[in-house]
Amino acid sequence: MRAAPRARRQPVPLPGDRPLRAMGRDELLARLSTALEERDGPTGAHAVHELWMRNEPPMNIERMLGLLWRAASESVPDWLPMRYVECLPLLYAVAGRFVRSGRGKSNLYLVLLDYEDSAHGPYGVYVGATQYAPAARFDQHKSGIRAAGSVLKRGLEVLTGPVLHLQRLPRSQAAEIEELLAEALRAEGLIVQGGH
Repeated sequence: MRAAPRARRQPVPLPGDRPLRAMGRDELLARLSTALEERDGPTGAHAVHELWMRNEPPMNIERMLGLLWRAASESVPDWLPMRYVECLPLLYAVAGRFVRSGRGKSNLYLVLLDYEDSAHGPYGVYVGATQYAPAARFDQHKSGIRAAGSVLKRGLEVLTGPVLHLQRLPRSQAAEIEELLAEALRAEGLIVQGGH
């Protein structure tokens, strides 16, 4: 007797793929409303993300983020930021220029930095590469373990989404992309730390 074939798992869409791009604004708002009722973090996150990428007004995004985190905090993907970050669409656009080739153990990561006290604020970005999961590396920075001063002092959260496609890279490629990504973000006028 043959075993039943295993069902193939559907690939989880990355936020950079923008799986809801074809939907109109009203349809996205309806999708978000349903996700809130059903406490469906992934669907709600993609709806908010798509509106964010279309430059929905900041106060609307802040409100939607608050509603989603309250309704479905246990299932909201870690790639959705907890606060409105004006430069998020730019981070996706710039990071999207880089493509992974090969497999390895290194991961690119971005950390949102608080520059509220600066004339250039309110935010900056730290660009890094690590063999750890980005969230674990952020925790190390905040605990003072091989910490970059900018992340230790100003680090707010990991911005996972823009670099999800740049995980499990060969070490040499991660080092190269880390430097080039930092340079590209600086060229766009962002405050950038790291990238070495």
